Amino acid sequence: MQTEYKWTDRKRTFLGLPWSFTVYELTEEKLLIRTGFLNKHEEEVRLYRIMDLAYEQSLGERIFGLGTIHCWAADKSTPEFKIVHIKNSRKVKDMLSDMIEEQRTLKRVSSREFMSSNEEDDM
Repeated sequence: MQTEYKWTDRKRTFLGLPWSFTVYELTEEKLLIRTGFLNKHEEEVRLYRIMDLAYEQSLGERIFGLGTIHCWAADKSTPEFKIVHIKNSRKVKDMLSDMIEEQRTLKRVSSREFMSSNEEDDM
């Protein structure tokens, strides 16, 4: 069974060229971040666990048509990560945001489920 990717790209160099060993792949339910050449590492983040997104674009990124998406997740192994130097970054951020909301609705997850139980102790 082959996985259908909604989006895939590589982290790009300062010239906008995809000459890096970081690959981003987005499926219906998760975001995969694969890094490395000799030693491989793969992070998997379920979309419904992503809590917040921010869009960043430095002057250099603007020149080469790139951008960065900063993500915060309710995930112990990957609580914060960036999708760095990608093409069509604003469109990807909007698509990712829509897919996150769709997954949260399907899984019936609300942000309250990720809040710390310490808040109950304060009451």
